[in-house]
Amino acid sequence: PLMYASEVSLSVHPADDVTFLLIASPSGPYFPRGVKPVTVWLTEDYSRAAPGGTGAAKTGGNYAGGLLAQAQAAEHGCDQVVWLDSFEHRWVEEMGGMNLCFVFGHGDKARVMTPALTGTLLPGITRDSLLTLGRDLGYETEEGRINVDEWRAGCEDGSLTEVFACGTAAVITPVAAVKSARASWTIGNGGPGEVSMRLRQALVEIQRGAASDPHGWLHHARVSFER
Repeated sequence: PLMYASEVSLSVHPADDVTFLLIASPSGPYFPRGVKPVTVWLTEDYSRAAPGGTGAAKTGGNYAGGLLAQAQAAEHGCDQVVWLDSFEHRWVEEMGGMNLCFVFGHGDKARVMTPALTGTLLPGITRDSLLTLGRDLGYETEEGRINVDEWRAGCEDGSLTEVFACGTAAVITPVAAVKSARASWTIGNGGPGEVSMRLRQALVEIQRGAASDPHGWLHHARVSFER
């Protein structure tokens, strides 16, 4: 989906007329050769959004403002940047344009936690769907807070077993390792986690019609083409 101001005006003001576009296009798998874990960079130099701003919306300015941080991540050999809060630069918010989820424990007793919606991060549809499916699969799920020190300590003592990002295109992207200006650490064994992959499979099967859709997420699109 895309929406932009389409009125004729040179003044600076909220648009009175806008154009909304919805582009439907077939696409192949985001990871055609299998799910690939990523290494992320924790930026303490840049902020994606501040309280009272547009952090909860997919506005172009949010992404333009992230280009320098993404370049910084690439300079340190990382695939993506993880955003921290703009005030203390210690509370984890999201990754690039994707939400983050943290898995504590193993197997059926695992707990899935994602940063709570504070107005500075996206209320992702995939995020919400995975929390719902997590409960369906018997996992404890919660929205909470986690800071950088807790993330590192959890990985070092083994209580935090998996981390993954989630979004429309990739569904789930496992996070293998973290780098920052102060420290680096690995999550679990550095590969895709059992809980992450189970959640991904559950959602993808619903999307493809291979599993039932108990929550009514799928909608049949009826399109007619005129020549």
